[in-house]
Amino acid sequence: MVFNTYAHLVSSVFFIVLFAHAEAYDPLDPTGNITIKWDVISWTADGYVATVTMTNYQMYRHIMSPGWTMGWVWAKKEVIWTMLGAEATEQGDCSKYKGNIPYCCEKKPTIVDLLPGAPYNQQVANCCKGGVVPSWGQDPSAAISSFQLSVGNSGTSSKTVKLPKNFTLNGPGPGYTCSQPVTVTPTRFLTSDGRRQTQALMTWNVVCTYSQFLASPSPTCCVSMSSFYNSTIVTCPTCACGCQNRENCITDSKIQSIVGENTTTNGPLLQCTQHMCPIRVHWHVKLNYVSYWRVKMSITNFNYGLNYTQWTLVVQHPNLNNVTQVFSFNYQPLMPYKSTNDTGMFYGLKFYNDLLMEDGPNGNVQSEMLLEKDMNTFTWDNGWAFPRKVYFNGDECVMPPPDSYPMPPNSANANPIASSTLSASVLLILLVFW
Repeated sequence: MVFNTYAHLVSSVFFIVLFAHAEAYDPLDPTGNITIKWDVISWTADGYVATVTMTNYQMYRHIMSPGWTMGWVWAKKEVIWTMLGAEATEQGDCSKYKGNIPYCCEKKPTIVDLLPGAPYNQQVANCCKGGVVPSWGQDPSAAISSFQLSVGNSGTSSKTVKLPKNFTLNGPGPGYTCSQPVTVTPTRFLTSDGRRQTQALMTWNVVCTYSQFLASPSPTCCVSMSSFYNSTIVTCPTCACGCQNRENCITDSKIQSIVGENTTTNGPLLQCTQHMCPIRVHWHVKLNYVSYWRVKMSITNFNYGLNYTQWTLVVQHPNLNNVTQVFSFNYQPLMPYKSTNDTGMFYGLKFYNDLLMEDGPNGNVQSEMLLEKDMNTFTWDNGWAFPRKVYFNGDECVMPPPDSYPMPPNSANANPIASSTLSASVLLILLVFW
């Protein structure tokens, strides 16, 4: 009996640990990560000047407002003399310095990006975006954030410099785990005329990967479904995102006294719903044509206190290999494996619907998609018309149970003809024989 209990405990711990580590691997973006590159570009009397570049190589997971926060632990007693393109949130204790006072004396500095509109003499290339960084799939040219700092009380050569350690990254919340820095081949830079190459004196990389398990103990989105061939609307599963916050959610009677006031809260203002998710994605099979079928996608925000900037929606469905047209959203096919083309990323049009507003009349975005049928695989049976996986802002959404998907009537199983086409045919026959 004791042995069985012990074996059960060990197996449970094993699966928990395995699950926690597996979550950091995303099968739809297996190589996605955020790489922090630290280039030493010159030596100073007591240290060096370095350019720090953060590149988001994740295909569909971006960093939204209020932006990224980066931290590390100095290996010795380093200080930051100056900083451009970003700022340390705390100066720390610099009382032992007289005359020139360092910019930051913290052993564990916390760095944030400067806001747009920062003075030109405080800017560097790819800075000052308020910490907002798009995903690589949305805009590779903008998926970069940089700043420059002058470090003192450190080594003055590649043999005496000690690398910082224990890097942390919030984007904007938790979820990222960063490796220890690794010295790599120095970065090469091309001059503006393109005729000369220079290189960093020393370069090290830090790789940060995302885990949804670490970011949130509960899911953050769910999926509902409907179709033209069935009047049933399949809602999100009850408590899909956990009901532990139900006591703190906002009902219709409360919202009038909260929204519009300068109310300070310690958590999200989440609307009370049966699923308790901040985001709901609805997939509606809208129309059926001879060679095509049409889907409507809607994203609804149930959070009264949060706007989603540069949101992304990822869908996995076998018919995404034959997308004819997407209305109102940008579309980018994702092919993590060359042998399959069943995954795509949707995101908003700039200055039109790339901002998902807080809960309310404007707290939703929607689009329609036209897909061409492959008659060898197309069917309405067994929920084939509905997605296999859905991600919002890089987090996987909770799907309804497969046995609850809208099912077609028997006539639709035999011959999936649009109801409008069938009605027209019947009407034509009646007119002929009238």
